Amino acid sequence: MKKLQGKKAIVTGSSYGIGKAVALCFANEGCDLVVNYSKSEKKALEVVSEIEKTGARAIAIRADVSSSSEVKRMVEEAVAFLKTVDILVNNAGIIAFGTLEEIDDERLEKVLAINYKGTFYCCRETIPVMKRQNYGKIVNVSSIAGQQGDHATAPSYGSSKGAMNVLTKSLARQFGPYGINVNAVAPHAIITPMMDYWNKKRQEEMRKMIPVGRLGTPEDVASVVLFLVSDEASFVTGQIININGGYLMDS
Repeated sequence: MKKLQGKKAIVTGSSYGIGKAVALCFANEGCDLVVNYSKSEKKALEVVSEIEKTGARAIAIRADVSSSSEVKRMVEEAVAFLKTVDILVNNAGIIAFGTLEEIDDERLEKVLAINYKGTFYCCRETIPVMKRQNYGKIVNVSSIAGQQGDHATAPSYGSSKGAMNVLTKSLARQFGPYGINVNAVAPHAIITPMMDYWNKKRQEEMRKMIPVGRLGTPEDVASVVLFLVSDEASFVTGQIININGGYLMDS
């Protein structure tokens, strides 16, 4: 029996990188999906095609998660296609660089709007669906920067992820009685297109600082997300799970 047989999921930002790996992982476990994207329909449709090869059903839906109206439309279209939503993975996000003095209002608002507000909007639209069926799994894709603060990135990025972590715990407390588990994962040193700013020298320096001796892959993240949305994790909620090869260990 596949772990997610018959389940229905929305994975935001799933046309590439971690989101794509999560979507394909779910599909291989029997889950039907909405592949959300904001820019490249071509890439999203390629992911849909890969999902369909597993025997699962999928649809690509364009939506900018920083827009509450677009999120509302996306969830309505998702429910029309999937009939319900059992799983939500809030993966869509952007990264920012620069010092405090260099980040202008427009860039600050964009980072917060996509990383934090986008997660909030998606939860606000899907949780009522989950409450009606007394079942739901939500995983928010955070970052190490949300726990220890920004280092290479602009302070707005870590702040957005820190807010996501608190939102995760708040929703876990509020909606646990409705059978809804809410958790987050905090990846670091995962090689994706978003990490193209790490050149080979930087990658090697980071590898040496990681206890397991390697950088991470999108599939490393996807396997943990799969566990969190499975019924095996029914007693796990309100947690921020580190996925960093031991680079950061919670005390």
